[in-house]
Amino acid sequence: MSTPEVVYCPDGHIRHAVYQLGPYIADYPEQVVLSGIVSGWCPKCLSPPEKLDTAGRPRTHDHTHFLWGREGFSDETIWTGWGIDSGVIPLTMRFPRADIHELLTPDLLHQMIKGTFKDHLVLWVEQYIYATHSKAKANQIMDDIDRRIASVPSFPGLRRFPEGRRFQQWTGNDSKGLMKVYLSAIEGYVPDRVVKCIAAFLDFCYLARRSYHLTEHLEAMQDALDRFHQHRTIFEEVGIRPDGFSLPRQHALEHYIAGIKLFGSPNGLCSSITESKHIRAVKCPWRRSSKNNPLVQILTTNQRLDKLQAARTSFIARGMLQPSRTQVRVANPPPDDEDNDDNYRGYIEGEANHQVLSEVTVSQRPAYSRNVQRISALIEEPHLEGYLRRFLFDQENEDLDISGDDLPVEDCPELQGNIGLYHVATATFYAPSDASGTGGLRHELIRSTASWLKGSDARYDTVLINIDPTITGMRSMLVARVKAFLMLSHDNVAMPCALVQWFETVGDQPNEVTGMWAVRPEMFEDQQVTSVVHLDTIVRAVHLVPVFKDVTIPVDFRFAYSLDAFDLFYVNRYIDYHTFECIS
Repeated sequence: MSTPEVVYCPDGHIRHAVYQLGPYIADYPEQVVLSGIVSGWCPKCLSPPEKLDTAGRPRTHDHTHFLWGREGFSDETIWTGWGIDSGVIPLTMRFPRADIHELLTPDLLHQMIKGTFKDHLVLWVEQYIYATHSKAKANQIMDDIDRRIASVPSFPGLRRFPEGRRFQQWTGNDSKGLMKVYLSAIEGYVPDRVVKCIAAFLDFCYLARRSYHLTEHLEAMQDALDRFHQHRTIFEEVGIRPDGFSLPRQHALEHYIAGIKLFGSPNGLCSSITESKHIRAVKCPWRRSSKNNPLVQILTTNQRLDKLQAARTSFIARGMLQPSRTQVRVANPPPDDEDNDDNYRGYIEGEANHQVLSEVTVSQRPAYSRNVQRISALIEEPHLEGYLRRFLFDQENEDLDISGDDLPVEDCPELQGNIGLYHVATATFYAPSDASGTGGLRHELIRSTASWLKGSDARYDTVLINIDPTITGMRSMLVARVKAFLMLSHDNVAMPCALVQWFETVGDQPNEVTGMWAVRPEMFEDQQVTSVVHLDTIVRAVHLVPVFKDVTIPVDFRFAYSLDAFDLFYVNRYIDYHTFECIS
């Protein structure tokens, strides 16, 4: 760590390099031990435990050395005055150019997701409800919040909560899943300031998780943190937090921006990375075992998987297999609940084509190939032929100002041959902030089927459709619900398309309280507006959550009915990081 070595760098240059310790990720109890401080103090600054609302002067080894060598400063004085445990030597005290106080980095899992959100905000909301209502009324409200959480529509990768959020064993994935649907569930039962507080915190979390940070992103993080501090005072005013907010895990948020400037964007790098390795190394092999003396079987499975991966690498190098970027590989294992087994997303290895940010495709073979009358009967859409003919007119006359919707069906091109009907389309998009391949590509399934979950319910997913490529954000897109994926051929040209029902955006700004855009079904003569769009205009799937407010959910309500039962929805910008970045 003091003698330079000659190394060949990735940029092709040869340099002298001196190795030293880098950033260290740990949860708060481990940070206390590593930095040699007293529990309750901040390991990165000198803010006392009773004044953790703001960041104080940075801690340094020089300051600790000064206190240790200061005459008249007893161990008790150093303990109570500066929160330093004289009996513990900090981890990096004897290392050159290393200060553990500076090297400690944000831990997204324990400080934000499980810490501030689950252990603080969710608990405070529950305490507020019980403090402002009778016990019987509060139990009814909490039960309805649980039913709201359970009633949100399906979405690829979304962790379902059939019983709401009342379960004993919380995991990091449980907390992340609840963050995605919690905001709309509590709206109407708590003051707007509580909703704004949680929305500001979610904004900070999702901004901190980005794969890269520009100056405007750091400014947005600071703005979200300021709003969070402003609105959380309501919990102090109503008596939930009478002693204030001197909480080490919330105080750690003050150091996130400085940590990003020092060490770069976390991009999901936190203690959950190491904690989740047991899924692939232990949990999945255990499921494959006979459960009898499983340790030997688990080790054998891991050894064989490693050998297969080594063989694949060797075969690709020898030209015996295509590079892995042409193969779709599922990265994250399916959730534990059976209802979600085919409802998760994977990633695509290899380099991403940054020019194509999204691509939606269907399989080579359709589920049905029939004439338009038969397809119309299958999907129960009597006006399908008219929609398709108007779509063909728009495709052939893109340069004209007139639209096929303005013409009689008789003036539009006639259909040729059979039409293919598909139940699933695959959206591939560039999403480096989410768990994705080395090139940042992900894929997700968009479903449109009358038989879902063993035939008990229909499922018609909602999508974002780009209507103006010249601008970005939600203002460039509309929301639609896919009723069918179709393939028609005209003049020997294959045209993949989708029959969609449109939603219209409510207002020209996101909702002031939740920060999410609101949409409602676009109606004409008591019918939802329907048309056919080219598959190229679809960006990706989007998640809609009902605007509950004063609505009480029946006990027997099923989540599959949500898109039909409500007439106002929020576009859920917190469903994943890619959606958060796209919808502004």
